[in-house]
Amino acid sequence: MRFDAAVLRSYEDPFAVEEVILNAGPGEGEVLVRIAGCGMCRTDLAVRRSAGRSPLPAVLGHEGAGVVVETGGADTGLSAGDHVVLSFDSCGHCRSCLGAAPAYCDAFAALNLFGGRAENAARFTDAAGGTLAPRWFGQSSFAAYAMVPARNAVRVAPALPLELLGPLGCGFLTGAGAVLNSFGAGPGDTVAVFGAGAVGLAAVMAATAAGAVAVAIDRHPERLALAEKFGATGLHAASGDLPDRIRRLTDGGARYALDTTGSAPLINDALRSLRPRGHLGLVARLHTELPLETGTLDRGRRLSHICEGDAVPALMIPRLTGLWQAGRFPFDQLIRTYPLIDINEAEADCEAGRVVKPVLIP
Repeated sequence: MRFDAAVLRSYEDPFAVEEVILNAGPGEGEVLVRIAGCGMCRTDLAVRRSAGRSPLPAVLGHEGAGVVVETGGADTGLSAGDHVVLSFDSCGHCRSCLGAAPAYCDAFAALNLFGGRAENAARFTDAAGGTLAPRWFGQSSFAAYAMVPARNAVRVAPALPLELLGPLGCGFLTGAGAVLNSFGAGPGDTVAVFGAGAVGLAAVMAATAAGAVAVAIDRHPERLALAEKFGATGLHAASGDLPDRIRRLTDGGARYALDTTGSAPLINDALRSLRPRGHLGLVARLHTELPLETGTLDRGRRLSHICEGDAVPALMIPRLTGLWQAGRFPFDQLIRTYPLIDINEAEADCEAGRVVKPVLIP
């Protein structure tokens, strides 16, 4: 079948919306999904800075949502017409997957970062028959259609606003999952969130929904205003006494802190803001060494990396849609939609901070 997709052909060039070809229907365990909307994530844009490690040309996009058009058999557990949110791929049979930790799948990098599944190679080309990179996160959903492993797809209620749900599969899942799963935050807990982008604001919403006290730290006043709208106290990241101010707001220090920035100075500030035995989670990928200042890990404080919010998507996505329906996780207020043809405008707005979460509509 032929359909439009946004193709990235070089690390410097803009996306080009062009015709691509899917050369075969769903294989065993796969579903074909007509995309209703796909979020744009920083991980998509980071491909431009991957120093040649990501093969191009490629169709990116890994926060898709849409309608199942065709299935590769009854074992998918899905049927044509089902509404689904697409998340990351995982093998389903390694020790991590069997332990309900699919984000730590032994094959995560191979399955999601252009390795793809060997049995599905060479089915996706451009209109001239030129090879495109294997599916990104099992999806490549900057497109009108996506062929995905059924394991990636989570059924959702038809009454939900399908075109807006895609970011629940990655960005919002990561921030909310860090608070609800990794930390297990609840009433009486305190959570400091460093960086009020899509992931950070999802963490703020989740903390508030869980009954925790949230503090948000960012350099952009408009992002702090959003955090305050969602129930957090906002602090400017350039405050000279930032750890002291957080400790005063959290009665002696935050029990949990989440860093979404990857900034070494802010990570050290986050550690200093913790109470004894506090936990700092990192979700951003670090590209340089992380020097820790003396005393930052004293008194039982700990530091860990959190991938995909420690979430099982099939459990977490319904939890988040339920919170949204109850008015306690208003993620739709972070979204601005763009036609797929305007993907380069969406990227420019995202990079400039003019939008929290762009969602592309084919």
